[in-house]
Order: sequence, then C-alpha cells, then structure tokens
Amino acid sequence: MPPARELDPSSSPLAFFGSELREHRMRAGLSQEQLAERLSYSLSLVCAVELAKRSPSRDFAERADQVLETGGELSRLWPLVRQAVYPAWFRPWLEIEQTARTLQTWQPLLVPGLLQTEEYAREILRREPGATAEQAEEAVAARMIRQAILHRPDPPMYWAVLDEWVLHRPVGSAETMRGQIRALLEASDLPNVVVQVVPKDSPAVPGLTGAFVVARTPGEPDLVYLESAGEGYVTDRPLDVESITRRYDVIRSLALPVHASLHLLSEAEENL
Repeated sequence: MPPARELDPSSSPLAFFGSELREHRMRAGLSQEQLAERLSYSLSLVCAVELAKRSPSRDFAERADQVLETGGELSRLWPLVRQAVYPAWFRPWLEIEQTARTLQTWQPLLVPGLLQTEEYAREILRREPGATAEQAEEAVAARMIRQAILHRPDPPMYWAVLDEWVLHRPVGSAETMRGQIRALLEASDLPNVVVQVVPKDSPAVPGLTGAFVVARTPGEPDLVYLESAGEGYVTDRPLDVESITRRYDVIRSLALPVHASLHLLSEAEENL
C-alpha cells in the first residue's frame, strides 16, 4: 500500500478527510482492519477513503467519529467532501439549491436529478465518457443525497415540467423506466412537488434549446442554472434570468394540467 506521505492533505477536501481519518485511527492505536471491523465497513473502503480514492458517506463519517472519539470532527468535514464529488462548475448550484424556496425546472431530455431513482441515475452516470465504475457510484450516491432537500422539514417548492419524450426515451431496462415513472408519481404526492408534462405533439419550440432551473429566494435576485453538453453554469444576470423565466412560463403554458399529467404518467408506466 502506498505510504501516507504520498497523499497531500492540501490537494483536495477528500484528501484532507482521508489524512484526518488516518491520523485519528493511528492515535486510537487501530489498524485499518480493526477500524473496518468496528465501523462494519469493508477494509477496502477504509483503505480507499484514507487514500482519497473513495468518498465516505455521512454514515461512515458519523460512525468513525463515534469509534475514534473525534468529537464530531469528521462529520463536520463531510459536507466539504460531499461537494468534492461534484464537478467544480456545479458546486455553486449546490448551495443555491439548499437555500432556494422555489425551484422551477424544465427538462426536455431526462428526468431531473432531484427526482431520479438510483437505477435511472446509475444508467446515466455510468455512461459518462471516461467515468470509472467507482466514480459513477460516487456520483449516484451524491445525487441521492441531494434529493433529501425535498423531504426535509422546510422543503423548497419544486415544480418540474417534463417533455413527454422523457417518459419514452429508454434509460436502462423497461423495469428501470417503470420504477422511474412510478417514482415521479410518488413524488407528486408530496405537497411541495408538482410534476407536469408537455405532450409530445405540442410545438414546444421554446424548450428545445435545453434544460434549466430557476431558483427563487425571497428578498434575493433570482438565479438560473443552465445545462449544456457535459456541464452547466449559473447566472444571475438580469437579462438572462428574465429571458429564462419568460421561456419557462411559455413552456409551462403548453403543459397538461397536473391531473392530466399524472394520468399520462400512469399510462406510460402501464405501457412499459
């Protein structure tokens, strides 16, 4: 195994977490095997976390704090590690997403990340060019964690408008698609989630330029996240925000009412 000196703690939040984990483990007089046993995690995972090759889960950090009696230090580092899983261009949006009171999204190609099932997300992320299996799994786990904002005590209002073609575009197996559509129906039962569908025969030309999300927080300027091939960017430029907001209003006017959208979702699930 590479010696600890090969890991530069200042190179990334993940590297710093791994270095701190190793330091606390050694102070406790535990081997990696002993720590893995006490955490009920695999030895390979403990080794990979210490070498900054795997991102720890929140549960891993909390258990390590308890076993190593760190006073919660690793749990406090975990949010920084979580952000490190995401590409740099997406990280600013994570904070915006956490504080927004309303999120309005248009998705012409895929189910939005906050509503994806684990299987659906895995099919998308494992096909990213150059992504390893481990990187894909880390990205899937991070995406599932993001979804917690919709279930917290003070969730944002989330309004998702999808193109009907999203329901017919195969991502993985038919079972994966059935599970994903079922998850959309279940999410629609939440009081803070609205899902509407633009029928595939609608001239939704304003939405063909790509997906976007509008974030609104009372007393602050609206922000927009625009997706493009492989990455995206956040803007608060008034002209850009006004243009996207107007585009969203036009697209939503083409969508079916909520009850009709849910009926369409149910039919799509049955026909798979």
